[in-house]
Amino acid sequence: MVPVRPSAVELPERVPGPPMTAFSDGSGTGGTSYNLGMLQQRTIKSLTRAVGVGMHSGQRVELTLRPAAPDAGIMFRRIDLPVPVDIPVSAQAVCDTRMASTLSPGGDPGAPKVQTVEHLLSACAGLGIDNLVVDITAEELPILDGSAASFVFLLQSAGIALLDAPKRFMRIKRAVEVDEAKGAARKWARLDPFHGFKLSFEIDFKHPALDQTGQRFEFDMSSGRYKHDIARARTFGFTKDVELMRSRGLSRGGSMDNAIVVDDYKVLNTEGLRYDDEFVKHKILDAIGDMWVLGHPLLAAYSAFKSGHALNNKLLRAVLADQTNYEWITFDDETRAPAGFTALAPAW
Repeated sequence: MVPVRPSAVELPERVPGPPMTAFSDGSGTGGTSYNLGMLQQRTIKSLTRAVGVGMHSGQRVELTLRPAAPDAGIMFRRIDLPVPVDIPVSAQAVCDTRMASTLSPGGDPGAPKVQTVEHLLSACAGLGIDNLVVDITAEELPILDGSAASFVFLLQSAGIALLDAPKRFMRIKRAVEVDEAKGAARKWARLDPFHGFKLSFEIDFKHPALDQTGQRFEFDMSSGRYKHDIARARTFGFTKDVELMRSRGLSRGGSMDNAIVVDDYKVLNTEGLRYDDEFVKHKILDAIGDMWVLGHPLLAAYSAFKSGHALNNKLLRAVLADQTNYEWITFDDETRAPAGFTALAPAW
C-alpha cells in the first residue's frame, strides 16, 4: 500500500453538520469564535489508496481516501456505478447490521450500499479524523488484514491536517441503555455521561479457545494507545459457521490472512494471537467504529455485554430519539477538552 501524493486534491462539496444545540468550551461562557486555541477538525493532507477484497463479497475493491472540507463529515462514494452515489455517514444511514455495519443513503435498504465500514471508521476515530471522502469501486470495503491497523497506516501515511473549524462533540447528558433477550441470553449496551471517551466490553462465547483469553477489557481513548492496544485486533470467525455463512453470500473473502479462524477447540492461525485478549479487543474496535457512524466524537462512557453491530446502532438511535439525552458542543479553548483529543497521533 503506497500512498499517492498529488500536487492538488479537489475537495468535496460541504455537507451540513448536525444542528448545534450548544456551543461551549466547558467553562460556561459559550461562544462560536474560531481562534488559534480552539480544538480543530481534522482531515488528511493528501490522497492515498489501497486495493483488497471484501470479507463477505470476496470482490476485488479499490479504495481511495481523499481530504475533505470542514464540516463535510465522512462520505463514502460508490464510483463503480454508472452515476456515482454519495453515502454520508450517519446513524440513520445504517441499513443492515448482519455481520458488519452497512450504510446506504438515508438508510434505504433498496439503495446502493457500502458494507463493512466499521474498521475504517474505527481508525478515523482513533486518529480523530472528522472529514474524509472514501471512493470505492465495489459494495464492500476491503478487509485488508482484518483489523483497523492498515487503515491507520493509510491515514497516517497521507498525513493529518488541521482545519479552520471547531471540532464538534456529542456529549451524553444522561444514561441510555438498550438490551435484547433475558436471562442467560441477555445482551446490552449503554452510554453514560463522561468527560472523554472510554469503553468497557465483556464477551461470553463459552468456547474453549476464547475462554482461555481475556473476556473483559477497558480502554480509555485519552491514553493515546489506540494504535498500539486496539487497532491490530483482527476480526474472528468459527469454522462451523463458514459453510452456512457462505451459503448466505457472506464470508466469501475470509481467510487466515484477514481473520482469526477458530475450530471447535483452538485457534487455527499458525502465528496465534496478536494480543492475549484479541477477541474482546476486536469487539471494542468494532464498537468504536459503530459509534463513529455519528460522524462526530462522543463524550461518553460506553459499556457493553455481548453487544454487536445491531445493538450498537440501536443504542445510537435510542440516544438520538430524545434530544434531552445529549448536546452538541465545541471547545474554543482546547486545554478544556478531554485528554487525548488535542495531540496529533505520531507517524508510524
